[in-house]
Amino acid sequence: MRVFEDFGGRQIMREIMESIIVQIMRKCVFLGDLNTQQLQRILRDHLNSKRYLLVMDDVWNEDPEAWRKLKSLLLGGANGSKILVTTRSRKVASIMGTRGGTTGYNLQGLPFEDCLSLFMKCAFKEERDKHPNLIKIGEEIVKKCGGIPLAVRALGSLLCGKTDKRNWEYVRDIEIWQLEQMDTGILRALRLSYDQLPPHLKQCVAYCSIFPKGYQFYGDSLVQFWMAHGLLQSHNKKEELDDIGMRYLKELLSRFFFQDLSFGMLGMETFSFKMHDLMHDLALLVAKDEFLVVNSDCQFIPKKVRHLSFVAANASRNDFSSLLSDLGRVRTIFFSTDDDEKTSQSFIESCISKSQFLRVLDLSGSAIEVCPREMGNLKHTRYLDLSKNYKIKKLPKSICELQSLQTLNLAGCLELEELPKDIRYLVNLRLLALTTKQKSLQESGIRSLGSLRCLSISSCWNLEHLFEEIDQLSVLRTLSIESCPRLISLPPAIKYLSSLENLYLASCESLDLNLNMEMEGEGSHHDRKNTRPHIRRVFIKEITQLLELPQWLLQGSTDTLQNLLILGCPNFMALLESLRNFEALEVLVIGNCPKLSSLPEDMHHLTTLKSLAIAGCPALSERCKPPTGEDWPKIAHIPEILLEGEMIKSSDY
Repeated sequence: MRVFEDFGGRQIMREIMESIIVQIMRKCVFLGDLNTQQLQRILRDHLNSKRYLLVMDDVWNEDPEAWRKLKSLLLGGANGSKILVTTRSRKVASIMGTRGGTTGYNLQGLPFEDCLSLFMKCAFKEERDKHPNLIKIGEEIVKKCGGIPLAVRALGSLLCGKTDKRNWEYVRDIEIWQLEQMDTGILRALRLSYDQLPPHLKQCVAYCSIFPKGYQFYGDSLVQFWMAHGLLQSHNKKEELDDIGMRYLKELLSRFFFQDLSFGMLGMETFSFKMHDLMHDLALLVAKDEFLVVNSDCQFIPKKVRHLSFVAANASRNDFSSLLSDLGRVRTIFFSTDDDEKTSQSFIESCISKSQFLRVLDLSGSAIEVCPREMGNLKHTRYLDLSKNYKIKKLPKSICELQSLQTLNLAGCLELEELPKDIRYLVNLRLLALTTKQKSLQESGIRSLGSLRCLSISSCWNLEHLFEEIDQLSVLRTLSIESCPRLISLPPAIKYLSSLENLYLASCESLDLNLNMEMEGEGSHHDRKNTRPHIRRVFIKEITQLLELPQWLLQGSTDTLQNLLILGCPNFMALLESLRNFEALEVLVIGNCPKLSSLPEDMHHLTTLKSLAIAGCPALSERCKPPTGEDWPKIAHIPEILLEGEMIKSSDY
């Protein structure tokens, strides 16, 4: 587990508990509602007389008392239990180190030969022998990396594909290695990698400094954040801003500015990642004076600051008169709080009232109970995140006056009674994520959001109906519906969402995917008969009513569907009768569908299929076993086959 700079005992306990439950019990639980005493009792019970290994990565907290309290909870383990700590602080090592009375191991850099090997792999891939004139220069560059793998990898990737000797000499000889203001050699190396970025990507990296170290980014959210600040540029006016942002993000991932990439749904364009602490240090360095993380030592906010991040210790402070004296130039306010911290309502209201030119306001998880009316004055705001504020019951009508708004995140607002009907006036809204207690969204005004690209509906426990005329959302690309157990059906007009690319349906036990065509009134829609979605990705999980894939779902998508995933559908019995026309299908995943017993006869015609995974389907798995299973000839051509957790290579049979 990664340890944040200002860790509290409750946060650490929750992370340890989540790790134990996920890794040992193989299931996920939510521990956020448990108090400190309950967490202590559960943690002691799970560790009692058990041998464990706890890895605490990148510890910065230098408070001996915090370590003493945590250690007292971990003493019940069996003999042989270990706690491994990594840190860049000698003081932390002296506080936590117990190995033979010393402060632990002082790790050395990676040996030169290993660094050189890593560098050459990143720089040359398979063509090292073709460029002997660059080897010597590469060795000199590696020496300056000081044995730091991150620096070696960053510079090797920077030179990948560049075979001009002058490029290599530039990296070797640039004066930036000698800059005294650089804290370490690694920052010098990373700064050079940053300087080679095009200007638009440099801005994107700098803006990441507003988030705290260890922050878990989500691809779509970060793209919306960049979009709100006008960082996404393209010479092609037809290219969607979301696609531009995703292209930026993938470029930075390829250059190792982010790490710990984790895909939320196999084959889907949703993923999370983090920024290495050293990369975050670099982002702070290049962000200069416009970004400020407000910590306990902050007494005022300089006039040059445009982007503010308040940590938990400051979000609840009452003495903010001098701190908030002049926020007229501020464009971003980001609150980072933990579960024990409640953000002061008056503090938030003061921030909003004095920040009329905000582009981004992130109040996610800030535990506010009432949305300030002053939000209606934020005419320039493009990104508003109110997610995970569990006590909000109503939104002020003034929110509907924010006509510049592009992103509105209300996910996890479990007590929200209803959406304001005037939400239809948010004409520039591109992403709407919502949780509400409404039974129906028919009168919500969502159908009028003509710019909407992404609609996410989750944890709506009472929701039974969406809204008719959903096809008015003519540019909607992603529709996600999750944890709506009373939702009965989808609007028939959903099959006319011509721009829909991603469909995600999960944990909707009452949902029947067979459309009620009598309600559709097709006679009034002659002009739409040839309008069908061109879906690329379909993810269906825990839809109890699903018996087979309905025909309407994939009509029009035979040449676009790339990923099809069906998980946890206990009554699912049949894929489509024929799949041979799905000439773009690359990934097919079927899991925990015990009644599915065979694959379509023409599966062997799916020559584009690269990956097939089947698990929790006993009869089907038996038929797919090589080389004698009845369905094995249908799938033998697929390069990657995962059958009940076992990787199978067709070349072996």
